Amino acid sequence: MSTRGVNFLDRWIGNNLSETAKVDAVSISEYTHKLYADAKALGIKREEIDEEVDGIYRTLVDAVVHFDAGLTE
Repeated sequence: MSTRGVNFLDRWIGNNLSETAKVDAVSISEYTHKLYADAKALGIKREEIDEEVDGIYRTLVDAVVHFDAGLTE
């Protein structure tokens, strides 16, 4: 398990999603691509994030629907 991956995901959600974020398939796909690109830029592998959640699509939908700012940097 990767604490680094889950911490990054939580911070990323808090910094990039809001209560006004869109929940349609295209928007979630765009969020997913941005999430993985941002992680890669910090040297965090996709697997470090994926192993912490059942599915990134569902995780991002849930994050928007049940908005919680998460951890701040």
